[in-house]
Amino acid sequence: MPQHLAISGLCLGGLLLLHPYLQSQNSRTYDLKVAVDEVEITFHAGDIHGLPVSDLRQDEVRLLDNERPPRRIVLFELLRDLPIRAGIMLDTSASMDQHHQANQAIASAYIQHFLNPRTDSAFVMSFGQRFQVREPWSNHQDALTAAIQKSGFLPSTTALFDAIYAACRYQFGKLDHASSGNFILLFTDGEDDASFLSLEDAANMCQHTNTAIYTFRQDDQHGDPEGLRTIARLASLTGGHVFPADDSPQEMEEDLKIIQANLRNQYRLVYNPADLKRDGAFHRIVLLPPDRVATVQTRSGYYAPKDKPVTR
Repeated sequence: MPQHLAISGLCLGGLLLLHPYLQSQNSRTYDLKVAVDEVEITFHAGDIHGLPVSDLRQDEVRLLDNERPPRRIVLFELLRDLPIRAGIMLDTSASMDQHHQANQAIASAYIQHFLNPRTDSAFVMSFGQRFQVREPWSNHQDALTAAIQKSGFLPSTTALFDAIYAACRYQFGKLDHASSGNFILLFTDGEDDASFLSLEDAANMCQHTNTAIYTFRQDDQHGDPEGLRTIARLASLTGGHVFPADDSPQEMEEDLKIIQANLRNQYRLVYNPADLKRDGAFHRIVLLPPDRVATVQTRSGYYAPKDKPVTR
């Protein structure tokens, strides 16, 4: 029988000491119980027409964890017609001023055309040096759209990683996140000059709450290449995707359809890695599907748990 580990307040002690604003957010303790020798991933499989493939068998999918097959597959199941939980996150810092209106339009289009009020819900958060929840979890499209439009530009520095971590911990952490398709629709240039946490901290919390990051890349000739690498890394680590923000309205709508299809129809796979050491090292995941599957959307890997040094 696998041992279990209760993870509570990952990296948060130092963050709360250094960032008083976070203390004003939801202070509920978030405890995640996971098997220390098990890894859980979700993935979406699509055919050449972009339609979900919903009849995969376990023996058709080959999984490699750091180039090695797993010791044992614990669970393989299809999840269909999942309700969607969406976090709309808008970077309102100084570097995003010229893109803010376009980002609001994309976010509003998702809420108005793709959020199903009968099954789905979303929240709206803006962030710069600090983050602010503009509209808590809601299925009211007009209220969510109004919150998006009210998230005005505020010149400041950017604490991107802190905001993502807080969104996953305090918003998605409230949910039974194993029974919904969870994602952050992130609008940012990827610049971070004010966070106390790291990209890995933010990605880890997204993974713990099964939350993918999808973002629309702003093509700016003066943009920071490091920022583009940051958003690509966040999407890769969480099973999301980066779309170009300068698509036509028709292409943008197709991009939003892809997000919805990926989140509503997924497979869940739980396995025991062949060699999982508690050293915090990154494990690369590769899923090899049968030929009838054209695309697989999943995260690129995970960070192994890491034991804290024993203090005497």
